[in-house]
Amino acid sequence: MKLKNKEKKLKGTTEIFPLTMVKYLLIVLLFFIGTQASRSQLSILREDADSLVKKGTDYIYNIQFDSATACFHQVIQKYPDNPAGYFLDAMVDWWQITLYRETESIDNSFLQKIDKVLEVCDKRLQKNEYDITALFFKGGAVGYRGRFYAVREKWFKAISDGKEGFDILVRCWQFAPGNHDIMLGTGIYNYFAVELPEKYPALKVISAFLPSGDKKIGILQLESAAKYARYASVEAKVVLLQIYYQWEEDYPKAFNIAYELFTKYPNNPYFERYLGRCYVCLGMRDKWEATWRDAIEKCIQKKTGYDRVTAREALYYVGLALMMKGDYENSLKYFYKCDEACRYLDNNGPSGFMVRTNLYIGQIFDKQGKRKYAVMQYEKVKSWKDYKGSVAEADRYLQKPYGK
Repeated sequence: MKLKNKEKKLKGTTEIFPLTMVKYLLIVLLFFIGTQASRSQLSILREDADSLVKKGTDYIYNIQFDSATACFHQVIQKYPDNPAGYFLDAMVDWWQITLYRETESIDNSFLQKIDKVLEVCDKRLQKNEYDITALFFKGGAVGYRGRFYAVREKWFKAISDGKEGFDILVRCWQFAPGNHDIMLGTGIYNYFAVELPEKYPALKVISAFLPSGDKKIGILQLESAAKYARYASVEAKVVLLQIYYQWEEDYPKAFNIAYELFTKYPNNPYFERYLGRCYVCLGMRDKWEATWRDAIEKCIQKKTGYDRVTAREALYYVGLALMMKGDYENSLKYFYKCDEACRYLDNNGPSGFMVRTNLYIGQIFDKQGKRKYAVMQYEKVKSWKDYKGSVAEADRYLQKPYGK
């Protein structure tokens, strides 16, 4: 049995786009620039470097960063004048920034590596302004740097990089319009150029100055890239996973992709989180409990990328599974731990996890006949900022005990 809609909507954090509406379109544009420009021309490398690139990319997705770095350093040694190895080495840092959401310790290393990519590209462009390799990787480097600045909310720099990267990309389109790797970028743009203004009307003013999109064509392009792209196949699947889960709410399709990616890359916490969320939305309680318990164990073992944010989400969903089975005492243990994690992580007020956790604790107290403590929980939730009807729900339980 599927969960109620309000529970489906929790889904932890939005891992692709920040919550501020203006951020959405900007990061989509920057992602479009970065992914399209960066991956579509890697086939220019010789066979030995091409093999290393593919192997290194797999290492990145399976969170084997040292092995990925070793591969890309070999590419750099073999072809020091080609920007590909330098760019991919920067992507190792990018994925660490993506996974370690509480730290900025990798920022300087990432920016220095991007600067090196630009240095190599500019040296080639000084000799030949039509050098397609240099143009593609320069566009990719500028695009990812813009994404980085958007994540860090340095908006002037982000917008500046967005404009520069887009101008480079326009020059590149004519060279390989039918390339399946390029379809990653065109698919992203086509989908979100329509989806975001529809969901957030305030963006329509900004989108009026950008090329129009087509959601159906965007999804078809992404599916084509996922199936046929030489280098961007996995990345296209990652984007489709995000679209199907977060935007289309097509959980069976999202599940199929999440299952495939986590099966292929079992060390990747990003893929495991999506798999666990899909199990939740599909109401597969035993599967979701097992998946999130596995995540907790990996957090305890301090596996790469299994951070405190992941632990909080895992604690929440294991607690919820136990509550639904009627194992209230053990459920409370997980909810208490989740609440503790929220108090450490929620620097800008109670998160959805904290709100729902405390509502559930109140409901369990009501089920246990501890009305006094249940009331304290509901009053606490009422004192917080409303989260998707949480205040009204708490007020309802204050008027009438949960389950009565």
